[in-house]
Amino acid sequence: MSTDLRNEDKQHGLPLHTKILIGLLVGILGGLAAHVVATVEAGVPGDANKNGLKDWLDTLIYWVEPVGKIFLRIMFMVVLPMVFSALALAVVEIGDLKKLGRMGLKTLGFTGLLSTAAVLIGVGLVGVLRPGHALEEGQRQKLITQYSGSASEKMNKLKDAKPVRDTIVDLLPENPLQEMVGAVDGSSKGNGMLSVMVFALICGMAITTRPIETQTFVSWLEGLYAISMSVISFAMRLAPYGAGCLVFALTAQLGFDILKTLVWFVLTALLGLGIQLVVVYSIVVFVFARISPWKFFSNVSEAMLVAFGTSSSSATLPTAMKVASEELRLPKRISNFVLTVGATGNQNGTALFEGVVVLFLAQVMGIELTASQQFKVVLMSVLAGIGTAGVPGGSLPLIVAVMNSVGIPGESIGIILGVDRILDMCRTVVNVTGDLAIATCVAKSEPAHETDEDLAT
Repeated sequence: MSTDLRNEDKQHGLPLHTKILIGLLVGILGGLAAHVVATVEAGVPGDANKNGLKDWLDTLIYWVEPVGKIFLRIMFMVVLPMVFSALALAVVEIGDLKKLGRMGLKTLGFTGLLSTAAVLIGVGLVGVLRPGHALEEGQRQKLITQYSGSASEKMNKLKDAKPVRDTIVDLLPENPLQEMVGAVDGSSKGNGMLSVMVFALICGMAITTRPIETQTFVSWLEGLYAISMSVISFAMRLAPYGAGCLVFALTAQLGFDILKTLVWFVLTALLGLGIQLVVVYSIVVFVFARISPWKFFSNVSEAMLVAFGTSSSSATLPTAMKVASEELRLPKRISNFVLTVGATGNQNGTALFEGVVVLFLAQVMGIELTASQQFKVVLMSVLAGIGTAGVPGGSLPLIVAVMNSVGIPGESIGIILGVDRILDMCRTVVNVTGDLAIATCVAKSEPAHETDEDLAT
């Protein structure tokens, strides 16, 4: 979310994240109350409940749920333009690798390493802890019916799943436009959204080889990205109402069972983020920068706190640059470059979260992903981490893209919206700390006497 939007929210009273939390709390409590009333009345013998509160509650759910779905649809409509423009511009912002030299390559190398490690940690934890299986089978069938139709339809999709070899070949789309359409309606002959992502990366790399001739196209991409972000910002204004309605409908139908399942989901996600933050980053800064992990975390604590409070890597960027210069004592020519690129290109906390969400919802919906589908989830989560906007809610459209690519209904993301806010704050801390860890490692590996001109040759 932009700074202007946050300031406008403050001028009108409560900040947006507080409104979202209030909306979610009202939705949860109202949904639980409705579920209890419906359950009690359903147990009344005879025909006492035919025209009673249960019918009234069913009608209420019938009209409340579409409000939440409208909120989701507003974000879904910008998935394709946001994915294509964000990934292409991410490559353009990095620039020509030949001109960037070893500093750029090192930054990309560390980014790929940390993002891949993050997604593997998240996917591994969901596979071991299986938080989606905490939901009872009867409740699971309700969700399957609500979001994705019959279980046989899902089984047919699994039978058509391609082996890993074909998945790799289909990374390069024969018809990118067909893949874009297929990524939305499920008619893709290739990898759908994953093929679109690869096409966007190739376009970005091609642009860097013709920077003068493609200035107009870059401006068009920037405009498309700005439009997408404006739509997301508008959707986030509706989040207190949309997310509240979705949570109300969900808890009214499933009651405390869905809350128990969400607790397991939150614990799994937090454990993964904690391992990435404490274990992986500590190993990286100790091995590659020869710095005590305790000293590193102590120095970057200010940026971590700002990241937690704002849920925005972009909004935390000035503080991160200040910490890198004053606390970590990194050369500005290195830290400014790495942190600026990392604000959008190194969202490994978000990548971990995306992997956890997709596999969790697959378990909740009773979908067993094949090896090729799990490979696709890992690869798409890494790429989505590169293209995720560093603003609150910026990861949700990309998570939907990953879900659709493996046959998980995008609307089911409403299941986790009730707990997304607190996890958004936590994964932003991991994102920002990861940027500072990479900046520290890159700075340690660069000769201190070199100038900016030396690094560009």
